[in-house]
Amino acid sequence: MEQRIQQQVQDYYGRELHTSQDLKTNACCTDNIPTAHKRILATLESEVLEKYYGCGVCVPSAVEGLTVLDLGSGSGRDVYLLSKLVGERGHVIGVDMTEEQLAVANRHIAAHTTKFGYAQPNVEFRHGYIEDLAAAGIADNSVDLVVSNCVLNLSTDKAATYREIFRVLKPGGELFIADVFADRRIPESLRQDPVLYGECLSGALYTEDFRRLLRELGVNDYRLMSQRRLTIDNEEIERKVGNIKFYSLTVRAFKLALEDQCEDYGQVATYLGTLPDEPNGFTLDDHHHFETGRPMLVCGNTADMLALTRFGAHFRLDGTKDRHFGLFPCGPVAAPAGSSSDDTTGSCC
Repeated sequence: MEQRIQQQVQDYYGRELHTSQDLKTNACCTDNIPTAHKRILATLESEVLEKYYGCGVCVPSAVEGLTVLDLGSGSGRDVYLLSKLVGERGHVIGVDMTEEQLAVANRHIAAHTTKFGYAQPNVEFRHGYIEDLAAAGIADNSVDLVVSNCVLNLSTDKAATYREIFRVLKPGGELFIADVFADRRIPESLRQDPVLYGECLSGALYTEDFRRLLRELGVNDYRLMSQRRLTIDNEEIERKVGNIKFYSLTVRAFKLALEDQCEDYGQVATYLGTLPDEPNGFTLDDHHHFETGRPMLVCGNTADMLALTRFGAHFRLDGTKDRHFGLFPCGPVAAPAGSSSDDTTGSCC
């Protein structure tokens, strides 16, 4: 069955869809693109943009010089955006299983290398499956950042996909994704519908199963950046999915040994204002915004996310974990789950 679904997805994105206008729902609509990113996107080749099917923004800050892996890179839109952002010293790898999309991406490498003024390309595209990155030649602990834009829901083995992601990430590396999630488990009858699967709906993970899956992999705390309720805007598909609510969530998680609760060690973090595009403040997640120069009390997990990652050089962290003061009074995270309210917690803090 998994191979059949994979083939259906390849056919949908490789043959049935010709541009993003052919999509039947708004699940893959992009919103809230930063102005600096819009300027770069405006310079990309038109074919790359027309065949892009993402569902949100999945490029974090502070990526210069990083090795980045884009899962389900499609026409290469996000790879080329990242190519400019990581600079000539960085490297971006796109992995996709659809030959037609890879052909689009590959034929524009030279044009974008010239546009960005690079002596040689800093991108490459590999044919492969996100459930088996080893077969695509991605080594253990080799990537600083993994991104994916409305693709992981298409995976037929999500446990294998997330296991592979945290295998290839370096210690302290980051997963940063925009993807479709659901407020309940999707019935098998809907999972068999090729249009619903191709439209990024019937393969969506239930948010609580996503949390459980990450914890099974040792990822005890992930953070929500943003969320948007999907309205679908297609009467026939709305009738099929019934009362299931779908969301586009932007999520980040780090390859760190974090606790499963937010614990208080009296630690204080101060943002130094040294990230080039964020002189006045830095946003870690939907409820942690650090004003430049203003000390903020943080839990132990947040302290590690700031100090033990690429953000460490941009923060001053005061205090250690030698003394424990109990649970940290973190605010709730607005993450949809299987309840009547849209505002429930999905992460630790």
